[in-house]
Amino acid sequence: MPITVEIEEHPGAVVLMVSGEVDIRSAPELRDRLAAVLAGGADRVVLDLLGVPFLDSTGLSVMVAAHKRLVQRGGKELGVVATAAPVLRVLTVTGLARVFSVHATLDAALAS
Repeated sequence: MPITVEIEEHPGAVVLMVSGEVDIRSAPELRDRLAAVLAGGADRVVLDLLGVPFLDSTGLSVMVAAHKRLVQRGGKELGVVATAAPVLRVLTVTGLARVFSVHATLDAALAS
């Protein structure tokens, strides 16, 4: 299942709104879109995963790599918006819920 990634500029953050399953087939699309946003100089990125019902380890790897690039160059942490139980579970089980700033709404993520 392909994903869609829409990019929105907000004051102080670039938001990537992702829809679809993020897995080994679709993760390269997310990686490329994140790389473009980071290359454009964004210092705060929020991944809106409200439209993502499933996230596998490949998707997590993409998120971790983007977070590392962001932090290494002095940016803020990667924000994540998620409410789907499978997505929250994988973030919690892997410990990444403590690495990323995880929120239930985009407004909450942008306000943090």
